[in-house]
Amino acid sequence: MENKDRSNTYVLILYLLGIFMGAIDTGIVTPARTLIQSTLGVDERTGIWMITIYTLAYAAIIPISGKLADRLGRKIVYLISIALFGAGSLIASLSMNAGSFALLLFGRVVQALGGGGIIPIATAEFGTTFPENKRGMALGLVGGVYGIANILGSSLGSAILDIFGKSRWDLLFLINVPIAIAIIAIGAFALPNNRGSRLKRIDWAGIPVLAAMVLALLYGLRNIDFFNFGASLATPRVYPYLIAFAVLLPLFIAIEKRAEDPVLSLEYFTQPATLIPLVLSFIVGVMMMGMVFVPQFAENALKIASGSGGYFVAILGIFAGISSPLSGTLIDRFGPKKILYAGFAITILGTAFLIWYAIPNPGFAAVLVSLGVMGLGLGFTMGTPLNYMMLQNTKKENSNSALASLSLVRSIGTAIAPAVMVGFLAHAGMAAQTNLLQILPAPPAPVLKSQSLLDAQISALKAVPSMAPMLARLQLPSLSAQPPATMASSGAPPTAAGTSLALPPDLVAKLQGADVTTITDVMKELAGAMYADNTIGPKQSIHAGLAKGIAGIDGATASMGGAPGPLASLKTTMVQLNSEVDPAFAAAQQTYQSDIETLRPRIESIFQSALNTGFAQMYLTVMIAAAIGAIVLAFYAGRKKEALVA
Repeated sequence: MENKDRSNTYVLILYLLGIFMGAIDTGIVTPARTLIQSTLGVDERTGIWMITIYTLAYAAIIPISGKLADRLGRKIVYLISIALFGAGSLIASLSMNAGSFALLLFGRVVQALGGGGIIPIATAEFGTTFPENKRGMALGLVGGVYGIANILGSSLGSAILDIFGKSRWDLLFLINVPIAIAIIAIGAFALPNNRGSRLKRIDWAGIPVLAAMVLALLYGLRNIDFFNFGASLATPRVYPYLIAFAVLLPLFIAIEKRAEDPVLSLEYFTQPATLIPLVLSFIVGVMMMGMVFVPQFAENALKIASGSGGYFVAILGIFAGISSPLSGTLIDRFGPKKILYAGFAITILGTAFLIWYAIPNPGFAAVLVSLGVMGLGLGFTMGTPLNYMMLQNTKKENSNSALASLSLVRSIGTAIAPAVMVGFLAHAGMAAQTNLLQILPAPPAPVLKSQSLLDAQISALKAVPSMAPMLARLQLPSLSAQPPATMASSGAPPTAAGTSLALPPDLVAKLQGADVTTITDVMKELAGAMYADNTIGPKQSIHAGLAKGIAGIDGATASMGGAPGPLASLKTTMVQLNSEVDPAFAAAQQTYQSDIETLRPRIESIFQSALNTGFAQMYLTVMIAAAIGAIVLAFYAGRKKEALVA
């Protein structure tokens, strides 16, 4: 008996440790997302692919790993998944030194291929080995560990960036490697290889078709610009993939109808008892993606540096870590439907507080309250009730594939949601640029100290009748130096495509990665670069004019026999003025940047306000999703137990 208890303890620890590793990775990367984008030189829309590509590959592999676990056993598939996750983490870490965003994405894909077999299999193990009267508690334990891992993940991510420097984000991935090695080393001996009792021929035809179908659907949906729906739908990055999905879908249905053991049971989508949990899983997936942007929201609301917002995900995770195991215990008493209702209601309350109080009145207390309430709602919805519903309405031998189907649909929600949410932030960023351009001061004209002396000397010489004909033959420079064209007068965002200036890639990257604490310095640097670029022509014109004037004086002096005359002092002034031009323009550029510095509070306020509009729209989407979820839940009625008897 003692050996059995010890064995069960190992099983519990190793599966929970795998869940912990998968969850900590999600949290640990979140606060560094904008830093990684900036380091690897990609914009917001491209950078979100470090999360999206994970969800794509994760979604494609979930039903496959679930079915393989039913056939080959959970231990084998679980340990292979752990190995893939560790290898992907190592590859992702190497992308920093390689400076390759493509390598990072490849590492994330390998991670996802492993992640798709970790949480669903571990959840199925707990959901089927515990007795039904304790199943909710067991599934709640899974959710609790997931929430706690997010606490440590986001906080640990910010701590690593603070301790080792924001340039060492590779350590955020490397932390998974020793955990993976430990799980594999112990699990090879300690884990039982539970599998389905009735093994059938594996659906080799359905597996590749399902993977291709899921990838085509998610990739096509991911590339839709929901703010320019019609035009984006016609792009080659969208319509071919949606067409491919439409072609593959009937083929897949035909294959699954003939399969002895279908990789994805079509019955799940035809029976209300399982269809409604699947729909709710999609909605929860949309809601969960709003949490990915919590660090960026906290950084903007509290005006703290990028990478520091991960500590605030801890608040979200603490309350989710409390409510998730609590929801499991309450499910055993009240059933999953009431608990899920409570989760949706709390989420609506938390997002409403964030939108209509925390955003207009940004402050530490307001952010903490909104995140705490949202965390409670998340813990009641993100897994335990839906897992319970799915297991309650499917046969035990199909538990892995049933939960895998649930995770697949949730992953579709997590893949689509960022396309909308990033769009809100992208449009808010464009609005911020437009608003900032409107408040930039007019650039000052360079101060040429000798210009007034030159003007006076020319006027005095023109008053001498004998000098007037000679001055008429000279090409005197026009020194009415006007302020050069800048961002404020260009009417276009300060990007390489928006002005006549081809901005260096590093400046473009700085602009794209700017936050509320750095936007003023970035605007100063951009203004300085544009000032310098746009003054090249005026400076050359002044230098050329002075050179011609000096040459004309030399010619006139030579015609007078070379003797110093009244033009000598005029030449001296021109030479002096010529030496003042470059320093004068440089000083004007510094003055311009100093003028922008005086606007720092206003610039930060405009930037913060514009981005907050995007965050408000984003969390309004989460609130609407929760409300729709509550409506759909009203139609749920679990299948009777006797209907599940094989």
